[in-house]
Amino acid sequence: MEGKTLTARAFWLTCPGTGEIRTEQVPTPSPTDVLVRTLHTGVSRGTETLVFQGRVPRSQWATMRAPFQDGDFPAPVKYGYLNVGVVEDGDPSLTGKTVFSLYPHQTHFVVPASAVTVVPDGVPPARAVLAGTVETAVNAVWDAAPQIGDRITVVGGGMVGLSVAAVLAGLPGTDVQLVDVDPGREAISKLLNVGFAHPDDARDGRDIVIHASATEQGLHRSLELLRTEGTVVELSWFGDRRIAVPLGEFFHSKRLTIRSSQVGGISPTRHRSYAERLQVALDLLKDPRFDALITGHDRFEDLPRVLPRLADGTLKALCHVIDY
Repeated sequence: MEGKTLTARAFWLTCPGTGEIRTEQVPTPSPTDVLVRTLHTGVSRGTETLVFQGRVPRSQWATMRAPFQDGDFPAPVKYGYLNVGVVEDGDPSLTGKTVFSLYPHQTHFVVPASAVTVVPDGVPPARAVLAGTVETAVNAVWDAAPQIGDRITVVGGGMVGLSVAAVLAGLPGTDVQLVDVDPGREAISKLLNVGFAHPDDARDGRDIVIHASATEQGLHRSLELLRTEGTVVELSWFGDRRIAVPLGEFFHSKRLTIRSSQVGGISPTRHRSYAERLQVALDLLKDPRFDALITGHDRFEDLPRVLPRLADGTLKALCHVIDY
């Protein structure tokens, strides 16, 4: 494609709550780069909708930057990190391959070849957009360090919580229960081969509770469900909200632990690289159970109208896939 200028269309957050599609110039790839044509992107309903609403705290602007973000918080900014596409030019060893990358919503783009990961055979491209979320789930399970036979509860049946439950369901001998206020999550839980309960009916005496509801009530209930010396692994990101944590009552008497888990870091005890962690996630996505997490599709051209509805909850979704 030497000598040709390629243009692409990209989604930008222009101000909190409003976005538009802009035209951008795409550079010619070097032999160590790849030109990717996007097939699908996914909307991360937790972090990405907080970004869309302008709710990233100033103290976290640097930490929360996406790898290929353009612009700065709160806006204008080009943000996103669940992209699956086909390599059309650049590194010859990757040309024609379907790849996952942490690139925002854009029709074509150029990145270093090292920034893409080949999607394994047996993983459909639309399912592969879940790789970033399943990677978060893998990291959470590594941080939780469950043992065979553990009693584990996941509080919060969103995209991340369900991914964690799906990963844990493959651990032999474990009793895994998903807890959510939405009874509609029970049907998805069954597809993932995990139990389900309303918070009022959840089993207690749990060895580990992984909290992913992003609510104060969810964290409180997570602590209540633990056995003595049990651990809550906190996966929720609360943005600019301050929450109360019940450190009186049973917290000290039961010697409980709250442990942070964040996809930006890997426990040193794992001795794994970020690339290896992502490969684990992509290999897990060969399992068709994960299709239960994809609850809708829309066209790229409709993204400026779709994201506000995802952010305010009028469009109910887990992983919402954008098709190009």
